[in-house]
Amino acid sequence: MSLPPLAALPVSLQPFVSRAQETFRRALGESSEQMLAAWPAARRETFGRVCAASDFVSEQVSRDPQMLLELADTGLLERALAPGEMRALLTAALAECDSEDALAVLLRRFRNRHQVRIVWRDLAREADLAQTCRELSDMADACVDLAYQWLYARHCEQFGVPTGNRSGRQQHLVVLGMGKLGAHELNLSSDIDLIFGYPEGGETVGAKRSLDNQEFFVRLGQRLIKALDAITVDGFAFRVDMRLRPYGSSGPLVFSFNALEQYYQDQGRDWERYAMIKARVVAGDQQAGRELLKMLRPFVYRRYLDFSAIEALRGMKQLIQQEVRRKGMAGNIKLGAGGIREVEFVAQAFQLIHGGRDLSLQQRPLLDVLATLAAQGYLPPAAVDELREGYEFLRYTEHALQAIADRQTQMLPESEVDCERVAFMLGFDSWTEFHERLLHWRGRIDWHFRQVIADPDEDDSEDGELPDGGEWLALWQQDWDEDFAAGQLSEAGFRDGPTACQRLALLRDGKQVRTMQRLGRERLDAFIPRLLGLVVEQDDPDLVLERVLPLVEAVARRSAYLVLLSENPHALRRLLELCAASPWIAEQIARFPSLLDELLNAGRLYSPPQAPELAAELRERLMRIPEDDLEQQMEALRHFKLAHRLRVAASEIAGTLPLMKVSDYLTWLAEAVLKEVLMLAWRYMVARHGVPRRSDGTPCDPGFVIVGYGKVGGIELGHGSDLDLVFIHDGDPAVETDGAKPIDSAQFFTRLGQRIIHLLTTQTTSGQLYEVDMRLRPSGAAGLLVGSLAAFERYQSQEAWTWEHQALVRARVLAGCARLTADFERVRAVVLGRARDLDALRREVSEMRAKMRDNLGTRSSHAGVDDNAFEAAAEFNLKQDAGGIVDIEFMVQYAALAWSHQHPELLRYTDNIRILDGLEQAGLMTGDEVRLLQDAYKAYRAAAHRQSLQKQPGVVSGDQFHDERRAVMRIWRELGLE
Repeated sequence: MSLPPLAALPVSLQPFVSRAQETFRRALGESSEQMLAAWPAARRETFGRVCAASDFVSEQVSRDPQMLLELADTGLLERALAPGEMRALLTAALAECDSEDALAVLLRRFRNRHQVRIVWRDLAREADLAQTCRELSDMADACVDLAYQWLYARHCEQFGVPTGNRSGRQQHLVVLGMGKLGAHELNLSSDIDLIFGYPEGGETVGAKRSLDNQEFFVRLGQRLIKALDAITVDGFAFRVDMRLRPYGSSGPLVFSFNALEQYYQDQGRDWERYAMIKARVVAGDQQAGRELLKMLRPFVYRRYLDFSAIEALRGMKQLIQQEVRRKGMAGNIKLGAGGIREVEFVAQAFQLIHGGRDLSLQQRPLLDVLATLAAQGYLPPAAVDELREGYEFLRYTEHALQAIADRQTQMLPESEVDCERVAFMLGFDSWTEFHERLLHWRGRIDWHFRQVIADPDEDDSEDGELPDGGEWLALWQQDWDEDFAAGQLSEAGFRDGPTACQRLALLRDGKQVRTMQRLGRERLDAFIPRLLGLVVEQDDPDLVLERVLPLVEAVARRSAYLVLLSENPHALRRLLELCAASPWIAEQIARFPSLLDELLNAGRLYSPPQAPELAAELRERLMRIPEDDLEQQMEALRHFKLAHRLRVAASEIAGTLPLMKVSDYLTWLAEAVLKEVLMLAWRYMVARHGVPRRSDGTPCDPGFVIVGYGKVGGIELGHGSDLDLVFIHDGDPAVETDGAKPIDSAQFFTRLGQRIIHLLTTQTTSGQLYEVDMRLRPSGAAGLLVGSLAAFERYQSQEAWTWEHQALVRARVLAGCARLTADFERVRAVVLGRARDLDALRREVSEMRAKMRDNLGTRSSHAGVDDNAFEAAAEFNLKQDAGGIVDIEFMVQYAALAWSHQHPELLRYTDNIRILDGLEQAGLMTGDEVRLLQDAYKAYRAAAHRQSLQKQPGVVSGDQFHDERRAVMRIWRELGLE
């Protein structure tokens, strides 16, 4: 598309021109008038226009006026560069570079020089969108590759030449450019997303001390990032983002080709397929890079028609929409409705679905993909034309926003002067005229996006529209006669009309509603009658109204949520159904109204993701947050946990998740959170103190594990479960870390543990992540917060009580170092697998169980397992009473301790159900006994889950579970336990 002709410079921007000209003249001195007079009139006019629009250009010109003069005198200022010319110019600039400090200066000055030239040509309409993006991408390519080549040579001099074990050939890094860089679509102030790889393992040769290739390239990658990204007096060359690599920020900086292929084959997620579409080798070994991309192509482009891609992209879009709503980013022309991202999603949906078969779709630049979609008949040409024109308008707008201050932003400006600048740069006489055109294109893009990708559930009308609630308008909006209002409510189906009337009156006359802004009050007045129209359709309207009104009161002053529910009748119906089913869910949504977003899509709400998708989704969310923004990271973690816990609860209520899967999902959720929390805490500590080391001198990376006990260890978490954790490290306490503020390793890991607990337990506006119980660590509350594996092994072998070994049966590593995980599993197997005196074991297990039953069970349980008094008891404590959950757990733990020295397979799993399966397979229990215990255990836990969702303790009436209790107590006695 072509923009409107250049607009006249607004009067309000004239002072910017005057200041820029005056600064330029002062910097040049006496010769300035003569130099400027020699310029063509068009160049002088463009100088004023560019300086009026761009503070960045004004600042660069004032700092280095000779730079602009040289650009003009050499003819570079007003012409496009030929292919390869950008690289040749930088090569010449680096010819005399003799140090990394000099490299940083030269890269930044080169970037600033050409950034000025590119902005100049863009604002003067001397370059179209494609030319601007191409030159920005060429500049990034040149900076990354030439900086790499310079650093690689010096790195080899210092550490030797990396060589492959198999091939024996010299190894080079392969730098993949992702996103806009990969597609040659960089904007004026874009990050560059990179992934580092190298062909094969090996070590360096030719130096006094060899390094393995991994360490060589990690160090080299760190130096390359610093050369490009570090902010100096000259600014930066390019902001580098490495978070698209496997495992994100928590993964290694560099991967071998085999590791990359294995990761994408086994763990690659749909969003990574989307990202990998645009991957391109931008630096390093081009031939090896082509081989790598060929290896990864089957991951990106499936051989079959892959319509699951639309659902994946839809999920990504919903995540973005939620973030946009939470952060008030509707004015974001990239992420908001009808933004740049929606055009990208449309194109990439067709690429992911059909690209495996239609090779013409296997290309990177978006506009080329759109042209192919029209040519191949995937989309009507008229639709493609609108998408292309709208996309180009948005990209021009993006460049205008970023040209002002060389700042990475896609948000529409708030200041009046910047609004005028944007309108002026795009050729409009006023902001109003520009904004109307912008809204037109965003509307068209959003319409086309919905035709391709939007969830049909959003427009599904199977439940009809919301009732208008006309019959309730008078009751809500006018002073009512209480008797008449109570009667109307009773006639509509409320059992207790006066109480329902009183609840509505308390809301209407409460402080929250009385102090609402006019617009919010109008929204509430429109919403309540409609709400009542749906409440009376419920089986128990009294209960539903009681549970939903606290939410209405909580969001009264954030009325956007009322609009969300008004405009999404499916979401409101789901809300009422869930409130009717569970007061716990009603309370959660009232406390955290942002959870209402989860109700928009029934497919997502009632289908929680599997463990790998959970981890990938959380990592993707955290990747969009700057690494130094701890507050946002903590909020993101908490919202993620709340949202997925709601989805699990909703699925349990709807019957789409059986009991065992509920606990699986809740445990997977905790594991995903713990892995990210560990990496956040690790990065924080390393940034301050450096990396600790093991006794053999190797760096701990991280040399730390989080061990889960109890329910989380046994994969049996419930809705309100806390986490029983133990922290273990394998650092050398006598060796200090290698940072600017070194501390010994013991202190480092203690502080790391404290940091993890802080991240998990700190109360924010979204609550805390988890309650944490550390009392199962060696020596309990009196012991060290974090201990070494050697100390853990010594304690477990020499000092631990039998009950601590029982707890160890359910212990497993949840997050941390793979090497230390294997060592922990070895220690656990040795400790639990030793031969024991069975009489002493039975006595100790029985005594501990009796103490627990006496202290924690109901009165009917105090007589022990030989008493049938429970049949007349009023209550049954599902967990602690005789024949309950703990009896089954103790039997399983007893069996593991008694027989694992003969049957080590009993230690393979930590959950009771699979250990019981192992007992049957080993012939230690009959199939009937195992089935009785498993069925009872599942029944108890299902009842406990129901109690939790009803906000009730784990105690049920005493007339339940008699058969199960008898069976458990009988098997308890048959095992010789007392």
